[in-house]
Amino acid sequence: MIAYGPDGNDQFWRAAAYVDRIFKGAKPADLPVQEPAKFGFVVNQKTARAQGIVMPSSILASADEVIE
Repeated sequence: MIAYGPDGNDQFWRAAAYVDRIFKGAKPADLPVQEPAKFGFVVNQKTARAQGIVMPSSILASADEVIE
């Protein structure tokens, strides 16, 4: 019903920046390991309703995406 995790699009952009640095001559072993910087909060309201759970409006307002 609720998911919070790294944003996939942001990770692809960061991976592209790494590839660019490697193509420009950087050694992959010298590149720092990066943690995700952007996270997404998704609420599946359809599943919650099917289980009889009413999501508070504060949770729905803070979600990045609400699945109806």
